Amino acid sequence: MRVRLSYQLSITSMFVVLVLVVGLGLVVLSFDRARSITRSAALAFIDRVAEHTADRVDGQFKDVLDTLEVMAKLPAIGSSAIGNNPPLYAVMAALLRRHEQIYNLYVGYDDGTYLELDDLDQVGDAGRRQMGAPPGAAFRLAIIGAVLEERTRTQVTRYLSAELSTIAEAERETAYDPRTRPWYRTAFDADAGAVTDPYVPVFTPLPGYTVRLPFHDDQRGVVAGNILLADIGAFLRAQQLGTSGVVLLFDDRGRVVAHPRLAAFLHQRVPGGPLELPRLDQVLDVDINPPLDAWQAGGAAEQIFTGSADGRTYVAAFRSIRSAGSARLRLAVVVPLDEFFGEVEAGRRRLIVLALAFVAALLPIVWWIGARLSRSMKILAMETDRIQHFDTTSPPMTVRSLIREIDDLGRSVATMRTVVLTFARFVPKRLVQQLVTTGAALRLGGARREVTVLFTDIEGFTAITEKVAPEQVMIQTSRYLGVLSAAIMEHGGTVDKFIGDAVMAIWNAPADDPDHVARACAAVLACRTAIQELNAAFEQEGWPAYRTRFGLHTGEAVVGTIGSTDRMAYTVLGATVNLAARLESLNKDYGTDILVSAAVAGRVPERFVFRVVDTVRPRGFQEPIRILELCAARDLIPSASPEHRVG
Repeated sequence: MRVRLSYQLSITSMFVVLVLVVGLGLVVLSFDRARSITRSAALAFIDRVAEHTADRVDGQFKDVLDTLEVMAKLPAIGSSAIGNNPPLYAVMAALLRRHEQIYNLYVGYDDGTYLELDDLDQVGDAGRRQMGAPPGAAFRLAIIGAVLEERTRTQVTRYLSAELSTIAEAERETAYDPRTRPWYRTAFDADAGAVTDPYVPVFTPLPGYTVRLPFHDDQRGVVAGNILLADIGAFLRAQQLGTSGVVLLFDDRGRVVAHPRLAAFLHQRVPGGPLELPRLDQVLDVDINPPLDAWQAGGAAEQIFTGSADGRTYVAAFRSIRSAGSARLRLAVVVPLDEFFGEVEAGRRRLIVLALAFVAALLPIVWWIGARLSRSMKILAMETDRIQHFDTTSPPMTVRSLIREIDDLGRSVATMRTVVLTFARFVPKRLVQQLVTTGAALRLGGARREVTVLFTDIEGFTAITEKVAPEQVMIQTSRYLGVLSAAIMEHGGTVDKFIGDAVMAIWNAPADDPDHVARACAAVLACRTAIQELNAAFEQEGWPAYRTRFGLHTGEAVVGTIGSTDRMAYTVLGATVNLAARLESLNKDYGTDILVSAAVAGRVPERFVFRVVDTVRPRGFQEPIRILELCAARDLIPSASPEHRVG
């Protein structure tokens, strides 16, 4: 007789055996083995701390560089149209508000023109007094014109509110020339980095850096921003590394630029005077030069070494801050191993006690765990059933489990849901729902059925794309296609494909729709309204309007799947499709937006207003076709004139 255990009992037995083995193993582990594990754990921990901290510092510099790239690409910056340009100032203020580590942004040009915007909230009371900011001022704007024959120039300084309205304005002569400043003068050198040497601003004792980005547009220039390392210092203080562990940032000359207690080591100096940063041997009780030299010579980034002064064993990790460029910043994490080891040993003892206590209380707890795991299996079954019925409206149910197979199964079900939803974005949603519900596979072939086919196209789209960046064309056209798709699907249509800027949509396939002609007409009118609203938004954004032409026809066609065994497409083929495409292009000849065939107008004359346009013989067709313009829904025009009736 085959013995079968319940799921909960199996899980309970497995946990009992596992915990007993682990508990006994912890008891019999030797101290030397524990020490070896602890050393490895210390190296791994220090490595994670160093990597995380280096990524944080790297992120600050990269954020500033990204901000400068955005600023350099502004048309006003490239054309040096910086005087009396409120939209430019608004963008710069938004960038400052978004990146709190930057307290000012500025740009200089080869002709000496200069623009600077300071965030007064970031510089503190000392900085506000230094800059002469009146109460209520949130920003200081300074503009210096190009260098002419005169040796002195005028600097216009405006103090702006948080809403960028002018609170006060002053003019004075200035000899300041950005081209003579280090951040500008060396920016175009072949070996120039994005980050300059450290300096101490006049309003704080903490060091900062200038991050710069040269550009070549209508004229050459440099955009730059100043950042303080105060946030990094606070972050370093937050790293808990025992009682004497420390994380610090230093350059290749051994100068410490970020330390949890850096302010205590900095010497008092005259504002704007030479910077006196402490050196490594001044802030550390241990000499880290031996492991530092070994790392710089190609050794491991994580090392264990013995201090020459106190004889203690330390673990250290080093990282380079890649985004700092020519500033050549390094990160060091230094922790005495005995402190780390002591915490681990105490934790190990606590773990043994907890393991024994857990064994004593194991059965009821593990029984409950088994019940939870059983619940996970039930949730997975419910989720797969929802996927089978193509229920995409309910939120996904995520399953996470300690059992790898259950956890993998949960991830697989979540992936399957994502794949099905993604598949529905490339294949008509109703077709995907039909396949999932029936369990059938896609096969090549098709069947004849009546469909209503729509073709759209943007007038003059090629001329629009030649004048703007391809990335913007992609973004704006995707917005346009999204608006059309939403209107089509809202009226029961299926987007068959996107052909560049054109859309092909069908009704009455793959699912039956007895009212497909009327719903297609309503969809076209909804598309026209939606495009008008979108064009209004485009006009506000400075983007050209999209004038769209529509062609609509109904008739029999072959509906199905074409392609090869490894790549298929669900589509519609036949003369009905060709005529719909021809109607769309005929709009150009008649100056209309929406042309439909007599077959469409004859099916819904009581619900929509049509205007007879002409009788034509489209290219590729033998018989003449009567074409009409779809004007509006009849309920919107109570008494249509005779010229709008079909007859």
